[in-house]
Amino acid sequence: MNATGPVPPLALLACLLQLAACGGGGGGTSPGAAPVAAAPAPAPPVAAPPAPSTPPATPPAPPSTPAPPAPPVNAGPAPAGYRLVWADEFERPGLPDATRWGYDTERNRLGWWNNERQYYAAARFQNSVVEGGRLLITARREALSQLPDWGGQGYSSARLITRGKAAWTYGFFEIRARMPCGTGTWPAIWMLGTGGVWPDDGEIDIVEHVGRNPNEILGTVHTPITGGSGNGSRTALPSACTAFNDYQLHWTADEIAIGVNGNVYHRYRNPRTGWPAWPFDAPQYLLLNIAVGGTLGGAVDDSIFPRTLEVEHVRVWQAP
Repeated sequence: MNATGPVPPLALLACLLQLAACGGGGGGTSPGAAPVAAAPAPAPPVAAPPAPSTPPATPPAPPSTPAPPAPPVNAGPAPAGYRLVWADEFERPGLPDATRWGYDTERNRLGWWNNERQYYAAARFQNSVVEGGRLLITARREALSQLPDWGGQGYSSARLITRGKAAWTYGFFEIRARMPCGTGTWPAIWMLGTGGVWPDDGEIDIVEHVGRNPNEILGTVHTPITGGSGNGSRTALPSACTAFNDYQLHWTADEIAIGVNGNVYHRYRNPRTGWPAWPFDAPQYLLLNIAVGGTLGGAVDDSIFPRTLEVEHVRVWQAP
């Protein structure tokens, strides 16, 4: 049983009215407390700034054209800083490279200077051909009477020149070759001025060889003053006919030095007296040939033929 009695109805009504006046539920403030200001309305949300767009990728730069390789510097025996400017390594079999070499046949009908006895053939395999990495210039005992410019010669050969294709003023020149030898042969590796007037334009004989003197070579310079006698020297070279040797020329504005295998055996210095003694400040071109007989070749032994001058390379360096 409950110990208290039932609540009168009127008292219950009065109590409910009192609660309604107080705000009910106990959520109101205590009597006499300062009213609490209403919290301000929250600010509207600020929109986040748009993310920056990703810039387009930078297009790759167009590929640049590679610069051509510089010529080798100080390759081989040339002085420091010199660059290889021209060469023939004789790597392509057949006739000599027509972009580098031509043929001198101008005196065939009239006869060659110095009482020489050969006919110089043009583009004829029997006289000039590249085989096995070498240029072969061959002198033969034969009369090419069927050719229109034949001048009665009893021997054939070839005279290769760079005239009209390449010429140089100053430089370091190297020709690696083996001499033909045999009495009556007169091979030469030499240079002439492009002006076409001898001896006014000068001549540089890098090497001459006389077959009857197999163990000796000559290097000579010809000027308007020295003429045909020239200014030259000779040196012993026992291997001239049996081995390849490097025949070399170092030509500057001050001096011409002629040597073999790195050893200079003739020097001609610029005397600074003018053109007649030094016509060597103008371009010259190269010549390779075998003459037969003549003032230097002398008597000819017909039993020796054919005879071949073999050349492994021709290289030209110049200072920058």
